[in-house]
Amino acid sequence: MSSTALAVPRAAAPPIDPDTIRAIALHGARDDREASFPFESLQLLREAGALALTVPVALGGAGGGIRLAVEAVRQVGSGCPATALILAMQLAKQAAIARSPAWPAVLRERLGRLAVTEGALINAARVEPELGSPTRGGLPGTIARRTGTGWALTGHKRYVTGLPGLRFIEVLARTDEDEPRVGNFLVTAGTPGLEEREAWNHLGLRASGSHDLILTDVAVPESHAIGLAPAAAWVGNDPIQSAWNALLVPAVYTGVALAAREWILDFLRHRKPSGLAQPLAALPTVQQAVGALEAQLIASRRLSASLVADIEAGNVPPASETGAVKALLSNHAIRAVEIAVSLAGNHALDRANPLERHWRDVQCARVHVPTEDAAHQNAGRAALAEGAAA
Repeated sequence: MSSTALAVPRAAAPPIDPDTIRAIALHGARDDREASFPFESLQLLREAGALALTVPVALGGAGGGIRLAVEAVRQVGSGCPATALILAMQLAKQAAIARSPAWPAVLRERLGRLAVTEGALINAARVEPELGSPTRGGLPGTIARRTGTGWALTGHKRYVTGLPGLRFIEVLARTDEDEPRVGNFLVTAGTPGLEEREAWNHLGLRASGSHDLILTDVAVPESHAIGLAPAAAWVGNDPIQSAWNALLVPAVYTGVALAAREWILDFLRHRKPSGLAQPLAALPTVQQAVGALEAQLIASRRLSASLVADIEAGNVPPASETGAVKALLSNHAIRAVEIAVSLAGNHALDRANPLERHWRDVQCARVHVPTEDAAHQNAGRAALAEGAAA
């Protein structure tokens, strides 16, 4: 990033060097045009050690926390948000595995070390065609059936971000027992019965490879069943995981907003219509609009830094609060890009200019869970419940 003023306060240099971010940006523009998976950008992140930023030091990783993760995702988001979303999933999942007692120690060590030595990617497969997101309730349709050696999974997952590059997939499923249990099953890419269906053809993040995953009797060892619990008692995310999600996912789109900011500032400084004696940047109305854009990013920076500090201090807010923060951060990024688009006029819609891509990409901030309506409902329910029993 070229503007350190808009970065989360930090004691050290950015986790990824600027040359790597510039290279990712070049690949990102091409991958967006071709809707091609960002293999080259991910290789750059492997070489930079970024895919193991949150792996514990004991396993060879950087041992980074939420501050380092947010900064890295924001940096990459300014170059290629599709790559940044894959990175966000990787960093959040590795951090969750490292702190979760539900994961067997052997698996925790294996996944961490492979992230360090090979940049092995992992992500969760949770959304389904009928269920939608499990965050809104309901049992997954993916079934885990008992076998002599463990489990066999059958089901259909959607929007599995990074699927063409994943080494491991954490599949949410329910058992076929009389009293179903719900939990995650670790599946290795390439296991017989897995099928990648290229269904991702969206307006934005065209390179994210968020395709469908079809599972047909996929064999899973007994030791790869994680956190199975009765359906009524199963909890998908703990408050810490919700807080990480509330920061890392919007960081992707804050990166997009920062890239849009850089482009529009350069445009305004150099654009001099024939009817004006000076560049657009000299006009008071333009300065006011740029100030409104800056206000969105200032609010985003301050809000993000506050939640980061709380997490680092061990004061993790409830999911109802972090979900509201996620919605606010997403809206700040969207609004910042909208202001840049309004300032650029026709130039913003020209595919020759990167602002057109930034506008498409930032729209995807709306669809990540919790979506704005769900976040507001959860926050409202929590507020109304305060003192209700008194």
